[in-house]
Amino acid sequence: MVTEQRLYTAKEFWNLIEQLDEDKRYELVEGVITEMPPSSPENTIIAGRILAFLFHFVEEHELGYVSGADGGYTLSPGNVRLPDVAFISKARVPAIPKEFSGAPDLAVEVISPSESPRKIYDKTELYLNHGAQQVWNVYPEDQVIEIWQASEDGSLNVRKLEAGDTLEGADVLPGFSLPVSKIFPRAS
Repeated sequence: MVTEQRLYTAKEFWNLIEQLDEDKRYELVEGVITEMPPSSPENTIIAGRILAFLFHFVEEHELGYVSGADGGYTLSPGNVRLPDVAFISKARVPAIPKEFSGAPDLAVEVISPSESPRKIYDKTELYLNHGAQQVWNVYPEDQVIEIWQASEDGSLNVRKLEAGDTLEGADVLPGFSLPVSKIFPRAS
């Protein structure tokens, strides 16, 4: 849902955000302030599970910071995004900043069925073009995770993981390993 008609900069967005409804979440998408729809219970639970697994690993190894869906990242003058879960290394950001400038090292998006493939790809590309080393797109309905990375030539590479596979942290989170099946809640 678009809430404003004119284009804004990230700086204007951060100044205006406190005046908007505090019970809602907003992103700046190509200069347009956009209200984020609430997540489904399943998506929220999956994002929470991923956040918990990452948080425990990152804390145990003192690697940096893990943020949730309220953590806004200024990716460019016209784009502020709120990944469902994100990791930013202490090597890159030694102390917690007042604002995150640039993409996190890892952005995790739990994908809703209503999101178009084009919008998902555009957001993935935006993260990778502004500093993310990896983007994990998590598809609850299919219980699949796409791991996106930029190659040296600038092209985007994707690997698909399913329930029997293991999610590895690679260069972003060396030593992190998690069976994909643990991310998705079991039906009771």
